[in-house]
Amino acid sequence: MPRTIAVLGGTGPEGYGLALRWAKAGETVIIGSRDPKRAADAAARIKASVANATISGDENVRACAAADLLVLTVPFEGHAALLKQIKPAIRPGSIVIDTTVPLAASVGGRATRTLGIWQGSAAQQTAELVPKGVSVVAAFHNASAELLNANAPVECDVIVCSDDPNATQEVRSLAAKIPGVRPIDGGKLETARILEQITALLIGLNIRHKGHSGIRITGLPEAAYGTD
Repeated sequence: MPRTIAVLGGTGPEGYGLALRWAKAGETVIIGSRDPKRAADAAARIKASVANATISGDENVRACAAADLLVLTVPFEGHAALLKQIKPAIRPGSIVIDTTVPLAASVGGRATRTLGIWQGSAAQQTAELVPKGVSVVAAFHNASAELLNANAPVECDVIVCSDDPNATQEVRSLAAKIPGVRPIDGGKLETARILEQITALLIGLNIRHKGHSGIRITGLPEAAYGTD
């Protein structure tokens, strides 16, 4: 059964780009924001550009309560606070996809390095903060917001990590709906710390070379890049 997707923090570049791509793919999407008007305005912009899009906007907690597939696309400094705010509204059996990267820029440092997280990664911190029975998946860290918001295929591999194999497969299927994306099972949730560090590397490359870099993993069997 199709799930409703709530993109929390969906008025920012990454969240908006993901919401746009999934709306184009025919998914039911809710854009969440601290400001419900900003969320509604973002949804209206997508609706104006995507024929027959099933998309709406609402405040984060209400968006969370109306969906069972949640995507966190907020800066790291607001990460824990948002999770504590939405925790009572998270439905049992939900999947939480965490795209968060704990960049040092959030505390006045450089965006080209990550902060040390006690749990190991932002995604592992999420796993400690969500209710029991909720699956946490780390994904979409390395997909360029600029490319997600464009019309061309994204041409990027999305590595998906979770301790729940069923959630991994569901998120891989969701990633495959974005043209150009190849979803790869990256193993346990603890691998998220590596994905987060790769993002900082990519930011440095983008600054140095004025581009929108992603990653491609080569040399795996063809089945590794599919969702069957």
